Amino acid sequence: MKRFLVSISAFLFFVSTVFAQIPPGYYDNAQGLSQQALHQALHDIIDNHNSQSYSSIWTHIQTTDVKTNGKVWDMYSDVPGGTPAYEFTFVSDQCGNYGQEGDCYNREHSWPKSWFNDQSPMNTDLHHIVPTDGYVNGRRSNYPFGEVDNASWTSTNGCELGQNTYSGSSGLSFEPIDEYKGDFARIYFYMATRYYNEDGSWQTNDMVNGAQLKPWALQMLYQWHRMDTVSQKEIDRNNAIYTIQNNRNPFVDHPEWVDSIWQIGVKYKNIEKNLNISIYPNPSNGEIFINFSNSELKEIKFSIYTVEGKLIQEIISTSASTEKIDIDKKGFYVLKAFSNDYNLILNKKIIVYE
Repeated sequence: MKRFLVSISAFLFFVSTVFAQIPPGYYDNAQGLSQQALHQALHDIIDNHNSQSYSSIWTHIQTTDVKTNGKVWDMYSDVPGGTPAYEFTFVSDQCGNYGQEGDCYNREHSWPKSWFNDQSPMNTDLHHIVPTDGYVNGRRSNYPFGEVDNASWTSTNGCELGQNTYSGSSGLSFEPIDEYKGDFARIYFYMATRYYNEDGSWQTNDMVNGAQLKPWALQMLYQWHRMDTVSQKEIDRNNAIYTIQNNRNPFVDHPEWVDSIWQIGVKYKNIEKNLNISIYPNPSNGEIFINFSNSELKEIKFSIYTVEGKLIQEIISTSASTEKIDIDKKGFYVLKAFSNDYNLILNKKIIVYE
């Protein structure tokens, strides 16, 4: 499993959602609810969207998945904060035939269409259809998402195909790069909500039972959702799709509703509370201390990232202590704490001034 990197446009968990253009009153019927009642209410709000034609997807993704430079935003080839090996131009680079990466881009059903028997309206639901390199899309096939240690194939930007090493599954799986794992997780939470109780003919496989995620997949995607927070890319995409098919992804607008429905994050909150982690001073002049107690974890890994997702420092602690971090350049940073048992347990912004 690769190390997670922080989303480029987010410092704190859920902070970027304040910029979402949610229509007034859109989620009124979901307020104050939780678990099954919230799941049902959100389903009813985003149900019966304006279904599009399959051919129109080529046109729609020119507004839903476009980079600031006008190129196709392909999460299977993009390198956030870096230079991708190639980029696609809309229309002229549509697939088409392909024999290698970089030949053309396709319309991928990130929730494979074979899982819902290629039926409508799922087969044209823009929330889960993304432009991807045709060759990489072919390699991904209809394998579930997962986490891969020893890849049998790796894309130019680091996507991996191989045996799933996430506990609960061992089949072939496809792992996108860290910076887009949260995007795909929230797409899957959308699908599990939009088609809640509408999945009677859907398939059951290693990852899903109809439209619902199996326990291991729910746990993994929740971790992806926490580690790669909502980005401006997702917010812009959600707004664009709303103008086309008149429904939204609630988990981009309100990421906290993942916890409210599936109740997965309780143990993460309890662990963070029990560690009694304090970070001081913050803001600082570059000298920062982390004080914590550790009565239940064998190891805690503290990692410091730039906002572009570059790891600049790492400390591994096995017992309660005070750790010192020195950062010699002013700016914004993200401190993450990881456990082998629970993965991400802390996600905090750090400010360094001169």
